[in-house]
Amino acid sequence: MNARFARRRTDWISLFFTGTTGLATVLIVAILALILGSILVNGAPHISWQLLSGDSAKDMFDVTKAGLLPLIIGTSERVLLMTVAVMPVGVITAIYLTEYAPSTSLVTRIIRSAVNNLAGVPSIVFGLFGLGFFIGFVGRELDSVLHGASADPVWGRPALLWSSLTLAVMTLPVVIVATEESLRAIPPGLREASLALGATKLETVFRIVLPNALPGIMTGGILAIGRAAGEVAPILFTGATYYMSGTPKALTDPFMDLAYHTFVLSTQSPNIDMTRPLLFATVVILLALTFALNIVAVLIRGRMRKRLRALG
Repeated sequence: MNARFARRRTDWISLFFTGTTGLATVLIVAILALILGSILVNGAPHISWQLLSGDSAKDMFDVTKAGLLPLIIGTSERVLLMTVAVMPVGVITAIYLTEYAPSTSLVTRIIRSAVNNLAGVPSIVFGLFGLGFFIGFVGRELDSVLHGASADPVWGRPALLWSSLTLAVMTLPVVIVATEESLRAIPPGLREASLALGATKLETVFRIVLPNALPGIMTGGILAIGRAAGEVAPILFTGATYYMSGTPKALTDPFMDLAYHTFVLSTQSPNIDMTRPLLFATVVILLALTFALNIVAVLIRGRMRKRLRALG
């Protein structure tokens, strides 16, 4: 018997596919390392305190004179505002689809189809949607109601609020899908025990299911932040501007953005050799800001998990 097992042939097909998947993984990691390494090598030496803390009143194409503080603030504001807008809507939608909606109903199938289709829409389409709906329709109607026949639009113009809401619509499928997966991972026994003790469906969802699903919900928020931080197309028409004096003072003000600034530096520079160091330095700062926002969310998620384990 042992001799027969010793003479078994090697499963070359399994070995081939195992090696192929391993090679693909190594290739992906190598490409990522190459991209990040190239950006850091070309951009990190040009990062200075002047670049991080200076304003945008000086030459925006010269790395020795430019200041990116208003851009850092503008990027952080639109990402945080987007997160505040998308998380409640995404979580409530996922709760309805998972806990309340019949899985075989026509309305549920329509909603899931809409979420899936929304995830495949190009980002430039969201920018045009934000321009037409939020600025052209909602903003203009608000101006007509609140300001009457005023010549200068207040709401019906590109602004920080409209860019953030456009990004919220774009990242909504990410939050919904992540929240749904987190809710489904909660054991049905917890729901049944809560209901058996006399709790209502709503109390069970908000006191039992939702607290246990919070780490997964935070994962959806992290994914949404990661996607929205570097997007340019959705904010191109809805609020981002290349230059303004200072930072936005209200939600109706335009804002400066690191991703949009990168786009401008790479396409409209009068001297590409002079601009290249600033371009790479801006990308490094954008990546660092994105990682920082993600790390904060990861730390919050980890703290929530520790609390849940302590309570369990």
